[in-house]
Formats: sequence, structure tokens, C-alpha cells
Amino acid sequence: MLAVSGQYVGWGLNDAAAGALMPSLERSYGVGYAAASLVFVAQAAGFVVAACGVDALLRRLGRARVQVLAEALMVAAYAVVAAGVPFAVVVGAFFGVGLSMATSLALNNVFCANLAQGVVVLGAAHGCYGVGGVLAPIIATSLVSRGVPWHRYYFITLVIRVICLVSVGWAFWGYENEAPTRLAEALERTASRRTATEAGEASKFRLLKKALKSKITIIGALFIFSYQGAEVAISGWVISYLIEYRHGDPSHVGYVTSGFWVSDPIVMPEKSKPINVNNKVQGGITAGRFILSHFAHRTGERLFVYVLGSGAIAFQLLVWFVPNVIGDAVAVSILGVLLGPIYPCATTVFARLLPNNIQMSAIGFISSAGSTGGAVGPFLIGLLAQTSGTYVLHPVCIGLFCLMLGCWFSLPKLPKRQE
Repeated sequence: MLAVSGQYVGWGLNDAAAGALMPSLERSYGVGYAAASLVFVAQAAGFVVAACGVDALLRRLGRARVQVLAEALMVAAYAVVAAGVPFAVVVGAFFGVGLSMATSLALNNVFCANLAQGVVVLGAAHGCYGVGGVLAPIIATSLVSRGVPWHRYYFITLVIRVICLVSVGWAFWGYENEAPTRLAEALERTASRRTATEAGEASKFRLLKKALKSKITIIGALFIFSYQGAEVAISGWVISYLIEYRHGDPSHVGYVTSGFWVSDPIVMPEKSKPINVNNKVQGGITAGRFILSHFAHRTGERLFVYVLGSGAIAFQLLVWFVPNVIGDAVAVSILGVLLGPIYPCATTVFARLLPNNIQMSAIGFISSAGSTGGAVGPFLIGLLAQTSGTYVLHPVCIGLFCLMLGCWFSLPKLPKRQE
């Protein structure tokens, strides 16, 4: 779990830095909102490609080798980006980042969701993602505000990935030979034999095809697409919105993204001192995942997600219509608190609803759909903002939240476990 948590921290450092680095990237390469959004698209394309092969890789190479291979690819991608290469090469490198991240994310989500108290464990793992999301905009804003080229930030993520490569390889080496894993595989083989008796022996391709045809997979993919599209769009574009429409100070407003990811106390400034937005943020995805995830099993995951989703829509409206940068910072932070537990709750429910023999392929596809949403949402906003302004962030995100809740309503009830 320590090794897995370290991976999530590194992914948070990758994803949450985009908002703070985007203005510097645009200036460095002389590109607009739409072209800069290609970074999101490339990473999502890597997710989609990885989704089709993660199960086959796991069966052929084993968990430890697949994790090491994925981390090595990410190390290579960050080394390229950190070197300050041309923009087209940067886009290609982020394709490799997405390919690597999708592979490890599918493995880790299934691993955590199948442990006891899966919502809490997965919430803690994704809370570590939030820790990276907290640190990323602080570090990135500090660097670019001091005149450091934007790509130097990725030397930090490069070091993190080297550590992850060693730690996950060591932690999962021989994982398949451990008693709990052998028991899970025995149960899966029993279920597979039962299915094979009824419908004939299924090939890996047929299992993948079955996973993609599953109603749970399709609904789950749309749900995570909507969720992550809104999450990444807020993280990536709220800073530009606050600068354009709330006239925030670029040297300070970059810290607002940290409020989206972590809980900080509100500190009232002295009257003689200027207001720093960094001191006004409260709440965040990290706090939501570490704290609120524990309440999911008490209220039931179904009702819990409905409440959180409705609250997210309400606070998105506040950010849109409250013309005050401090109020918007607070609202964005509380919005992060509400969004935090949704991903681990949903992933745990999907894992329970899916048969064991297609679980890895289905969760991999659902994760890839999430990254696709994380690219389509910001990219769509970039295209619209090019002509209409960054206020389009809000109606797009509200629409995605509504789609997310509609998908949640469409899910069947959880069956009782038969093992």
C-alpha cells in the first residue's frame, strides 16, 4: 500500500500542475488555449490504448513486471519533457505518460477495491493522489513566478517516478505466489470454469469483448468520463478564469488550485496587508477522500454520491455567479471536498458489480474513459474559451455533473456476494 500510495502521489503531481504551468507553456511556445489543450488529449489517448492491453500484459508478465515497465516508460517520458523539447515532442511524451499511468492505475484500483473496506482503502490511495495535487500547483507556481522555465518542474516528477519504479517492483515481486492472491485466483478459475461450461471456453479477446459489452462497464465509463472531465477542467482552467474574470493576481491566484486539492485554514489578513488568495482556501479533494470516504458505508454509496454530486453543482454555481475572488477560492475548495470521495466510492461499486473474470479489463476501460474525459473536458473548454472566454468552464462542468448523476441512477442494485 505504501508503494501504491507513492504512485498516486506522483500522478497527482502530474495532473494538478497543468493549471499552474499552462500560462507559461502557452507563452513559451506561442500557442493558444486550444493548442495547449492537446497535452490533455495526448495523455487521454495513451489511456485508451493501454485499456485494451492491460489484462493481457498482467497475465503474461505478472504484476511486478508490468508495474516496472509502466514506471520505466513514465521515467522516459518525463526525461523528454524536462529537457525542454519542441511542443510536438512534449505532446508525444504525454501520450507515454497516459499509457503508463493507465496501466498502473487499472492494476491499483482493482487491488485496492478488492481489499477489506475497499471504499476507505481506495479513498486513502486517491487521497494520496490529492496530496500530489496539493503540492503540484504550489511548487509549479513558485517556480514559474521566479522565472524558472516551466519544463524544469518535470525534473521533480522524474525523481518521484524513479523512486516508484524501485518501490513497486520490490513490493509486488512474487505477489502471485502469496496466499491471498492464490485464493482469489482459485475463486476466479472456479467462476471462469462455470462460465465456460455454460458458454464454451472464453479466449482473452472474448473476455475483453464481454467486458466492453457489459452494461456496468458502459455506465461506469460514462460516469468516470463525466467526473474526471469536470475535475480536470476545474483544476486546469479555474486559474485562467479567476485571472480573466475576477482580475486575480497571477503570482498568487495559482495557489487556488491547492485549495481544490487540500484543506487549509482560513486566515484573515491584517488590514494593512494585501489579501493573499492562498490563505483563503478551505476544503479540497484530499480532505474529502481521507475523511468523507469513511461515511460512505454508513449512508450507503448510492445516497452518498447523490448528495455529493448535488452539492458539487451548487458550489459550481457559486463560483460562476459570486463576483469575488476570495469567495470563489473558498467555493472551489469546498467543491473539491465534495468531489473527493466520489471516485473511490464509484470504483468500489463497479468492482462489486462486475464478474471477476472481466474485472481487470472493465476497470481498465473505465479508467481510460476517465482520462478521456479529463482530456475532452479541458479541450472543449479551451476551444470554447478561444472565442467566448473561460466562463464556459462552469456550464460545461455543470452539464458533466448532471450526466454523472444520470449514470449513477442507471446502475443496477448491488448483488449479494456468492463466494
